[in-house]
Amino acid sequence: MRYLHRIADDVLKERLEAFGAVLVEGPKWCGKTTTSQQIAKSVIKIQDTDMREEYKATAASKPSLLLQGSTPRLIDEWQDIPVIWDAVRTMVDERSLPGQFILTGSNAVDKTKILHSGNSRISRMVMLPMSLWESRESNGKISLRSLFDDPASDIDGITSDMSIEDIIFAACRGGWPGTVSLSSDRAKLMIAENYIDTVCREDISRIDGIARDERIARMILRAYARNISTTAKNTSLLEDITASGEVTASMVTMDDYVTALKKLFVISNIDAWSPAIRSKTAIRSGVKRGFIDPSIAVAAMGLSPEALMIQLKTFGFIFEQMCIRDLRAYTPDFNTHISYYRDRYGLEADVVLHLSDGRYALIECKLGSADIESGARHLTELQRLIRQHNEGERQVPLREPDLLIILTGGRMAYTRPDGVKVIPLGCLKN
Repeated sequence: MRYLHRIADDVLKERLEAFGAVLVEGPKWCGKTTTSQQIAKSVIKIQDTDMREEYKATAASKPSLLLQGSTPRLIDEWQDIPVIWDAVRTMVDERSLPGQFILTGSNAVDKTKILHSGNSRISRMVMLPMSLWESRESNGKISLRSLFDDPASDIDGITSDMSIEDIIFAACRGGWPGTVSLSSDRAKLMIAENYIDTVCREDISRIDGIARDERIARMILRAYARNISTTAKNTSLLEDITASGEVTASMVTMDDYVTALKKLFVISNIDAWSPAIRSKTAIRSGVKRGFIDPSIAVAAMGLSPEALMIQLKTFGFIFEQMCIRDLRAYTPDFNTHISYYRDRYGLEADVVLHLSDGRYALIECKLGSADIESGARHLTELQRLIRQHNEGERQVPLREPDLLIILTGGRMAYTRPDGVKVIPLGCLKN
């Protein structure tokens, strides 16, 4: 299978130049091992069925033996033998050289099973499913980095090659690298369906050895999918989970399952942004519900591209998830993060993209042209409120947004008279 260059390739190389080891985390099947193998000089796969017990026995006696080999040495699914973390940290200290080890894992680090944090020695990077640019569907004619560096750059008339049908199929298929080599559209859609099946049947119990009910896991994913890109409360989710009578669950149970799904990088909620432009009681502070990839929501609800063609309102929420996935992929720097803004007056920004240097963009995700006008009003009003706040704030003024963007499923990019940039997702790259 032909390897497609990933944004993570460059991030991993940079991290290895600065740190003794790099931990590559992320959902299973997103390409962590394959990407790491492009740069690794030697590899040990802890889950190798022929060698797993030998590796565990060696780790129990002298874990440093598993670290011998050409560097960077890739240790795949290291979390199955947690002592490897501390062995890597010790070896990095002894060698005092960058670029020694790459660790990969589909689970968040269980801090109770390691002695040291690895701070300044092991750098953590999260790898995501493929963005549209990485899957060669976005033509990449508009660079997000270039827009931040030159907000006045001319984008007028740049067009996307993706139709709305293409975008819907891409969201249903997801950014899973395993779909690249498949010829059948049906086969490509089955990857996300199988992903959910594996998570609910096996991974949710295997992650920490606690037996969990597959049915409850499926109902939680379905409830999340039905409330995707909203700030639905936990009580509403629980009602959705138990409404059919198929399962019974308490709030404690739901929280436990959601925590496990976060550790597996399946659920990926978005926190609220709370600038001091309204009273604290006006700004919503709950998390916005989300998945690491839009295809999870589609598969959890049992939808198809054909069904979503006539349910564009539903797809609008899923489209927002695809925008968020790609924005995260395009901004992998330290401390770059995504939030949202919403208040009780109805003012919102679907995404607030914060760069590590303090610059940020206010972004609305609008599938079609009919919603662009309302999206632009939200962004410009939020900008106005920030400016108004700064007029009366002499000590700590808020930084004004560097960019106002509407991401669309349309074909043509342009800058509106109010300064809002309308950009098809199918034109964007890092």
